[in-house]
This record gives sequence, structure tokens and C-alpha cells, in this order.
Amino acid sequence: MAKIKKKVTVAIADDHGLLRTALARLVNTFEDYDVVIEASNGKELKEKITQLGIPDIVMLDVNMPEMDGYETAQWLNKNYPQIKILALSMLSDEKTIIKMFRLGAKGYLLKNTNPEELKQALYTLVNKNFYLSDYVSEKLVSGLNVDGGKEQKEVVLNEKEREFLRLTCSELSYKDIAAKMFLSTRTIDDYRASLFNRLKVHSRVGLVMYAIRNGIAEV
Repeated sequence: MAKIKKKVTVAIADDHGLLRTALARLVNTFEDYDVVIEASNGKELKEKITQLGIPDIVMLDVNMPEMDGYETAQWLNKNYPQIKILALSMLSDEKTIIKMFRLGAKGYLLKNTNPEELKQALYTLVNKNFYLSDYVSEKLVSGLNVDGGKEQKEVVLNEKEREFLRLTCSELSYKDIAAKMFLSTRTIDDYRASLFNRLKVHSRVGLVMYAIRNGIAEV
């Protein structure tokens, strides 16, 4: 007897009811996915997970009342680290993206995306554990993968560079990082420029993604 394939269970937390309902209907049209929880904020999501069980993926709006995406991501990562968090937002600024990944998100998707990219995001999260939308990748993390898809050579980092990368994953400014490392801002600028070149990234988000992917910084 053929074994029935288990569907990937999905929870959606978004305070906009029409969007949340439309997303749920769309995801349910994807063959291998089943929306099992809908919530209007993080507090309601917590209650429904307790009542209905743990989903495989949580599609999480960043800006919500009562318990926003930041607080919810932190709670999910602490209590259910096996859940893959896909952040949803209209915001594409570095600060928002870095904070969501630092709090445990595994993917970041802009709300104006098309259905095909949403489907691809869910598939990539399940199979590769990490997803950035094309728009965010092109705008903020271009160069994270080297030209032509060739495998990037291993970059040997000294302890100061690794410390710099760990601090880059925080909310500290580069000036504050310099003070914390007891270095001049000029030296920090040199570290940043050197790592941009050696790691093939073009932004702070690129540095953060490299640090997370290579276990230099924990989320």
C-alpha cells in the first residue's frame, strides 16, 4: 500500500484579515501545504499553537499589534526552534531584515511578491532551511553567491574579524562596534571594506547572512 505523503503544515500570523485569509486560500492551493492556523497577532498565534499543535512553517507579519513579529519570532525560536519562520513585510530596510534573522527567521519575503515566489519560498524553506526574496537579495545581499554559481572558496578569518562579524549581527552602529572592540572607527571601516571584498558581499545584511550561514553568529 502506497504511503500517503504528509503535507507541510503552515500557520499565518497577520493583523490584516483580508490579506491573511487570501494568503491562507492561496497556500492551500499549493499541493503539498496545509494552513492549519490563522492568527491576527503573536499572542493569538501562541494560544493557537498550544491548542492546535506545532506547524512546520510560520508566515509571520513583522508589524502587528499586541505582540509583533520581532517578539513572536523570539518566542518561537526559544520555544519551538524546529519551526521555520518566514517573515512577511512591506519593509526592505537593513535594520528590519537583520533584526528578524537575528531573532530566528529563516526567510524574508516582501508582501508584494507574486504567488509563484511565495510557493518557491515555502519549498526552499522546507528543503534548504533558508530563503531571501529575489528583491531583497538583489537590493541588499548581491554578491553573496559568487558569479556564475561557482562555489565560493573558504575564507580564513582571524578572531578580530570574527568578533566584528558577530557584533555586526547586533543592533550596534559601526561606531559602537569600534568602541566595543577598542578600535578606531577607521580600523572598523577597514575591516568592513576588506570583508566586503573577500566575502563577495555589498552590504551589512550580506555580512550578517555570511555570519549566520557559517555559524559565526547564532540566531
